[in-house]
Amino acid sequence: MSSSASDLDQAVRASLGKVIDPELRRPITEVGMVKDVTIDADHGVHVEVYLTTEACPKKSEIIDRVKQAVSDVPGTGAVKVTLDVMNDEQRTELRKLLRGDSREPVIPFAQPGSLTRVYAVASGKGGVGKSSVTVNLAAAMAARGLSVGVLDADIYGHSVPRMMGTDDRPTQVDSMILPPVSHDVKVISIAMFTQGNTPVVWRGPMLHRALQQFLADVYWGDLDVLLLDLPPGTGDIAISVSQLIPGAEILVVTTPQLAAAEVAERAGAIALQTRQRIVGVVENMSGLLLPDGSTLNLFGEGGGRQVAERLTIAVGADVPLLGQVPLDPALVEAGDTGVPLVLSAPDSVAGKELRKVADALSSRKRGLAGMSLGLDPAGR
Repeated sequence: MSSSASDLDQAVRASLGKVIDPELRRPITEVGMVKDVTIDADHGVHVEVYLTTEACPKKSEIIDRVKQAVSDVPGTGAVKVTLDVMNDEQRTELRKLLRGDSREPVIPFAQPGSLTRVYAVASGKGGVGKSSVTVNLAAAMAARGLSVGVLDADIYGHSVPRMMGTDDRPTQVDSMILPPVSHDVKVISIAMFTQGNTPVVWRGPMLHRALQQFLADVYWGDLDVLLLDLPPGTGDIAISVSQLIPGAEILVVTTPQLAAAEVAERAGAIALQTRQRIVGVVENMSGLLLPDGSTLNLFGEGGGRQVAERLTIAVGADVPLLGQVPLDPALVEAGDTGVPLVLSAPDSVAGKELRKVADALSSRKRGLAGMSLGLDPAGR
């Protein structure tokens, strides 16, 4: 190889180091995806790339990113990209690189040194917009530059993939699952493993196992925040979350209706039994803004504040009302089209309120402060 070709080879490989794999979120040079780089006499560049699996859903995106990166290098001629597939041994090495050599997968968020903030978004009953709040908070946090994941723990009533605008299937590498990424948020849901709109008919132990797999087998990477969209109520999943991730904090979603607020209190009060921290309350559907500037309180008022005040008394620690999100038809449309309102209409009243809640949760530092130590205070 001539001196100029050698220099070009180095420049091309350096540029490939800036190509981020859409699923792994790591440079392709770091994860062993660059098979070979050859340069011909006319400075044409041929890059051979390993895919993790034959059915990799992002192959065309990878090709485009590689072509763009190589074309950006001064002095390159025609660019050609061909694909190969990792063998079993290479996939095992990749899994070890990403997850370590542990035989049994562990839940990274349950480890003593984990700095990921885990928020379990709970509600006492269905229909209060819990999933809508979850995906908007996730999208707003990701837009701030945080590394964010959403686990759709509502196994029976899953809706997160649609609201996040993804119908991608996870990729399996060895025993590791790579979650799809949408709006810069890693997303996993049982909907990604079922056909069409098939219902999930499982008993409690299977729900626990599914949640455990989503937490341990999925490659989440180094997250700043993980949001869990819990099913309504205080059943199996809420109990499993407290067992599998004791440090998870509870975010309660309610509506202004006092009857709904009483039910929401129960969802928050589970923290007394699980010794988890309640990070705050979000009141959704807090009023409909009318053209004349007035507000129509379709679902009453005061529910969110009541929940926050009563939970503050119950747990003996401040439980703030983080936000009151008004009714907005655009919020419904955003959920159906798969572009969260904080991205499609960030300056709308509802969008601003949701971003305010996300900002409050994002500004809390990563770390162990505020985590439950599993101690039972005397006299409780």
